[in-house]
Amino acid sequence: MIADNKQDLSKHYEISFEKKNDNLLINLKGKFGLKNLKLFTSEITKSIRKQTPEKINIDFSGISYLDSAAALAIIQIQKDAAKKKIDCFLINLNDEAKGIFSVIHGQALDQASFKTAKFEDNFLIQIGQAAQDIANDIFNFITFVGELLSAVVYSILHPKSLRIKDILFYMQRAGVDGLPIVALISMLIGLIIAFMSFLQFRQIGANIYVPSLVSFAMVKELGPIMTAILVAGRSGSAFAAEIGTMVVNEEVDALKTMGFDPIRFLAVPKVLATIIVVPILTIFSDFFGVMGGLIVGLTGLDLTVHTYLTQSLKTIKVFDIVTSLIKAAVFAGLIAGIGCQRGFQVQSGAQDVGKYTTSAVVSAIFLIVVADSIFAVTFYYIQ
Repeated sequence: MIADNKQDLSKHYEISFEKKNDNLLINLKGKFGLKNLKLFTSEITKSIRKQTPEKINIDFSGISYLDSAAALAIIQIQKDAAKKKIDCFLINLNDEAKGIFSVIHGQALDQASFKTAKFEDNFLIQIGQAAQDIANDIFNFITFVGELLSAVVYSILHPKSLRIKDILFYMQRAGVDGLPIVALISMLIGLIIAFMSFLQFRQIGANIYVPSLVSFAMVKELGPIMTAILVAGRSGSAFAAEIGTMVVNEEVDALKTMGFDPIRFLAVPKVLATIIVVPILTIFSDFFGVMGGLIVGLTGLDLTVHTYLTQSLKTIKVFDIVTSLIKAAVFAGLIAGIGCQRGFQVQSGAQDVGKYTTSAVVSAIFLIVVADSIFAVTFYYIQ
């Protein structure tokens, strides 16, 4: 929902009318703003005059855009209905719509004539709506991935179009600035795994296998996935918030006006930078995880540094390191891609920025886990 956006809305709305007994339900779908103000107000007014209902419900569940001019017109329709002693209610308003109405007419949503109501949908309708939302989200993400891949290929074929300074800047933000937290968390994870495995192995006198377990777990799984989750929390959210704020401030529209492709201009540097630095961070994560286990090995297992490192190297294979880096690169692409895509989905206000920033992190972590599951099965059969 965007307020005061200067786009042509004249053909982007749909109104349907359903009358049961003396109750009229007006379903609004699409975009309602200054551009189509006369069209939709005339259509609603004519229908009310023709059907003369005793009660009107205006359903906002299908609205994707509403500006202050459209909200003011709907309030005027309510006032005209009240003069004719017709009860008129706004139903299924989201938080953004309520905010716009409250700004225009502070008490509009509290007065009896302008109170909000909401229909009780049954369980099947809620499931269907949720499934539709998920399907739309998947479709939008696949569409964005296609546009992003096209932009990346174009940038590779035209190196001069790459913004090298921006790539280096995001490499520092996502990589260098994130190294301390990745190193600390990985070391603690390695320490915890070593300690917990020691508690079990000591019962059978197999302490010598603790280094193997720590190194295998860090290189094969925990190193890539922990690094990816930390990068998703730090950089994925930052990408979504940055692009979302630019959308709200109409900077993205300005880029389009000047002839720039927003995806190529904003998303490609972030994606390339993340794909470059996350595998490097993963190597550091593996190293510090093993070092965390080494601390337990020296202090609790009576192992020497040489013994610990020898046992670790016996377990780690080149194939494990290569697959770890492949995972990291794929996770990086997912993190940066979903972060940028959620940023471009922002439409209005700080609430949308917060909403889609949170969605970027949650979606990235979900996709990381799904991708890791696929990799685990795939690498098992090709090893």
